[in-house]
Amino acid sequence: MSLGTPIDLSKFDVPGRGRGILDIFRWSYLLRLLVRKGTATRYRNSVLGWVWSYVKPAAQFLIYYFVMGVILQFHRDVPNFAIYLFSGVVVVNLFTEAFGNATNSIVDNRALVKKIYLPRELFPVAAVVVAFIHFLPQLAILLLVCVLVGWAPSLLALGGVLLALVLVVVFALGLGLFFSGLNVRFRDAQNFVDLIKMFATWTSPVLYTWILVADALNGVPGAFYAYMSNPVTVAVELFHIGFWDGTVAEPSAAPPHFGLIILVAAILALASMVIGQIVFRHFERTFAQDL
Repeated sequence: MSLGTPIDLSKFDVPGRGRGILDIFRWSYLLRLLVRKGTATRYRNSVLGWVWSYVKPAAQFLIYYFVMGVILQFHRDVPNFAIYLFSGVVVVNLFTEAFGNATNSIVDNRALVKKIYLPRELFPVAAVVVAFIHFLPQLAILLLVCVLVGWAPSLLALGGVLLALVLVVVFALGLGLFFSGLNVRFRDAQNFVDLIKMFATWTSPVLYTWILVADALNGVPGAFYAYMSNPVTVAVELFHIGFWDGTVAEPSAAPPHFGLIILVAAILALASMVIGQIVFRHFERTFAQDL
């Protein structure tokens, strides 16, 4: 006996599963809400508010400049060392904040994750966007200082700056997806993230030049190119070319085979995104239970 007209279920999605990172385009409204929430709550109940976005990088720059420029006298070997230093610092700050925020994004939003379904990728993506927004005041300071000292960039150099930003954002998001998935079940992941952020600060040519690294690794075949292929390292050097080179009369040459190095770094950044998405999707199934 028939129980009624059969229902066509072909147009219904499997509940609780989406299309991964691609869902950010379908759920762009929610993404904007999460970004607005992240920027609004960052300095809630703070007297200085957004002023901290200028104070923190300025304090970091002064400490580095005092140690490397005044004490170690690096400013004698690098003209306009302050600009060289700060153009690298802002890139590393963008990476460390975006990566760190993305790693904690699922745990920090546990209430939403446990109660309702929405694409979980929205949280690390929103965290990276918020980090980029907080990076803009630092970039504005860098631009202002460069203009004051007679900055004369080329179109190719400006294109390199945009490429650097894409590399950092993609790499930070890829690692953020990877570790945010792990961090829900294994809180030890946060310790690995702290180590990676520390290495990103000290193993990129921010406080020194790539020439010193090439000299130090001269006896180890391939070591210099492995060092330079780090997407963060490439982004720092692209920022040096985009900003610092335009303020000095005789800028240093780009690293050898730099075009090939940029290509390898781009492949690594994209690979981190793919692997991060796979790992994130694997752990996503048990987020609600693990939280």
